[in-house]
Amino acid sequence: MDMHSRPADPKKLIPGATGDWEMVIGMEIHAQVTSEAKLFSGSSTEFGRPPNSNVSLVDAALPGMLPVINEECVRQAVKTGLGLKAQINQRSTFDRKNYFYPDLPQGYQISQFKSPIVGEGEVLLDMLEGQVKVGIERLHLEQDAGKSIHDQDPLNSLVDLNRSGVALMEIVSRPDLRSSEEARAFVTKLRTILRYLGTCDGDMEKGNLRADVNVSVRRPGDDFGTRCEIKNVNSIRFIGQAIEYEARRQIEILEDGGKIDQETRLFDPGKGETRSMRSKEEAHDYRYFPDPDLLPLDLPEGLVEHLSADLPELPDEKKARFQSEYGLSAYDATVLVGERASADYYEQVAGAGDPKLAANWVINELFGRLNKEGLGIEESPVSAAQLAGLIGLIKDGTISGKIAKDLFEIVWTEGGDPREIVEARGMKQVTDTGAIEKAVDEIIAANPDKVEQVKAKPNMLGWFVGQVIKASGGKANPQAVGEILKAKLGLE
Repeated sequence: MDMHSRPADPKKLIPGATGDWEMVIGMEIHAQVTSEAKLFSGSSTEFGRPPNSNVSLVDAALPGMLPVINEECVRQAVKTGLGLKAQINQRSTFDRKNYFYPDLPQGYQISQFKSPIVGEGEVLLDMLEGQVKVGIERLHLEQDAGKSIHDQDPLNSLVDLNRSGVALMEIVSRPDLRSSEEARAFVTKLRTILRYLGTCDGDMEKGNLRADVNVSVRRPGDDFGTRCEIKNVNSIRFIGQAIEYEARRQIEILEDGGKIDQETRLFDPGKGETRSMRSKEEAHDYRYFPDPDLLPLDLPEGLVEHLSADLPELPDEKKARFQSEYGLSAYDATVLVGERASADYYEQVAGAGDPKLAANWVINELFGRLNKEGLGIEESPVSAAQLAGLIGLIKDGTISGKIAKDLFEIVWTEGGDPREIVEARGMKQVTDTGAIEKAVDEIIAANPDKVEQVKAKPNMLGWFVGQVIKASGGKANPQAVGEILKAKLGLE
């Protein structure tokens, strides 16, 4: 798919001293496969173990050790391919990518070069200006390297091989992204899809999802410029910052008459800038060749069909269903499907019978409070059943929206069944017309001047309604108050 054909969006152009520039971004996402064992050995992948305690003879590359493919990692890669609406290749091969680094014991990485397990797919981004389709070029399986540690000894670098051999999926996008916002949205959406599928936990703080970002700039409509690759960016915020800085750096060089060197760069979050790491190797520098220890990977008959039938409902399908089934706006549906657990929580609350009110409460009250307290949906002190109970009480007129906010606070801090709390604490909305009439009579008697005004200006009725509700401690039903006031003031 040639993305030269995507017309430049004037809103996404960067003004330079000599005219406008367009940034072109492609991503390579390294996602750690959710699996208890590594790609070619039985060692544990558990995070946080003491250094070098998850290392088998294969991971340490002792002479004569042979890799054995982990079937679970293959299944996870196929599932991910299906989630990306991608071509699954029944036959793929493993290659050796040769480079020498202290944390790579074999002196090569086993990866897939010519024939990856997954071919072309796509990811759809919901941007404010509409949907953006990002092509996926390929997904291949490869081993992770170990970790060099430089800050624990003044004279020596230390090597921890716990990550060595851990399975990674490298997901390569086409250069279809045109702004840092699109790049951030792409990683966010991809992370959501992986988490729905259960093929990668997407934990960027643990390094389980890392991005290499390719950035170039060009005049709108021109051919692609020379790109620089920013390696191993490990947060969505940093991805945005790195792209913004790098695009401006390249524009300055080009406008000064210089040229861009193709190179690998690192992002320094402290300084908010990228810096040169090394000149970029081309594929031939790695001397790829088929790994002689591994046969081509032929997927068993029926595996793809079996995994396809077993896929969960993915975010795009769920969003479409929330809009059609529950009548939600595109925005609300997008927010709710961002995490699978949030979507499941919402559906339980929507069971109370008012899906739009449920969306309002889940997004504004619950998510707002969780964000403020730094909690995830799984840690919410208010369960879906409790929130459904609260919404049921609003719906049947037992409590008003104002009382509901007080009730939410009680459930959040103390727990309990919303209906029982309302009974025990006398929080019911007053719909008893006798009690409301008494309050109405008192307000009318105390404000003869306002009574005169309201007859000339009926829209002043809201003031009276407010006073009566205040007098009732917020418990009077606003509709009932309005009707009684109209009758008493002769505003029918």
